Amino acid sequence: MDGFLRLRRIAGRTHALALAKHGARVVVNDMNADQADAVAEEIKASGGEAIAFAASVTDLAAVTAMVEAVIARWSKVDILVNNAGILRDKSFAKMNLDDFRLVLDVHLMGSVNCTKAVWNHMRDHGYGRIVFTTSSSGLYGNFGQANYGAAKMALVGLMQTLSIEGERSNIKVNCLAPSAATQMTNGLYSQEVLSTLGAEIVSPAVVALVAENAPNRRILLAGGGSFEQANITMTQGLFLAESDDVANDILVRLDEIADRTDEMIPLSGVEQHQFESARQVAKSTAFAD
Repeated sequence: MDGFLRLRRIAGRTHALALAKHGARVVVNDMNADQADAVAEEIKASGGEAIAFAASVTDLAAVTAMVEAVIARWSKVDILVNNAGILRDKSFAKMNLDDFRLVLDVHLMGSVNCTKAVWNHMRDHGYGRIVFTTSSSGLYGNFGQANYGAAKMALVGLMQTLSIEGERSNIKVNCLAPSAATQMTNGLYSQEVLSTLGAEIVSPAVVALVAENAPNRRILLAGGGSFEQANITMTQGLFLAESDDVANDILVRLDEIADRTDEMIPLSGVEQHQFESARQVAKSTAFAD
């Protein structure tokens, strides 16, 4: 396996070490050349193969040059782990929009840049494994993290579409939502809590999501040795077009609309539309009868 990893300090280091342990030749990318070099040297000292690259994921030209250099050296890139990130936490009322854009630029556009740089290469050789690092802040929200949450949920949407587009080329795309102690969590949790959130016990999830027999289109949660899956689901809902006051009926019957009995995970956005269209046709046919 040949892959490169955008380093986010501690978590990125443990991911890189875990991938190397499983036989991957690893390219460690970080804006800080010394940090990237240190991880690459640690991998080599343990018998693995690694090189370091200093580049900002927000710089598409630099990322593209990095990928081209890796392909020239090792002939291919099989794996991409999108892991770089920053925080600029404040309540939305106090948040500077420059900080909002910066977080989107690093988390979302940084992932887009790296993925774009490898996408056609993976398609051409019919193999690829890509992981986006999402977060519970995107999936479920978190006070003071409107920018971070927006970026992290956007990565889920990106994964949903790329997992469909890449499937015929054997490119599998997944998301990981880690709970791990990194530089980004400094000051957020007590030492007791942090002691249970070692990044090294999240990294096996990365290895699983980039394996040859990896799943496709999963949102895997990992933290403290526990692993779960999040799903974007759709309830059976209600057909309300016959009502004289649809808006009021929605409010009155929200609990029925939200009933999770027989909920679905649509294979694509089209499946939602097909479900709704089929219900409309069925109701129209019933009226005609």
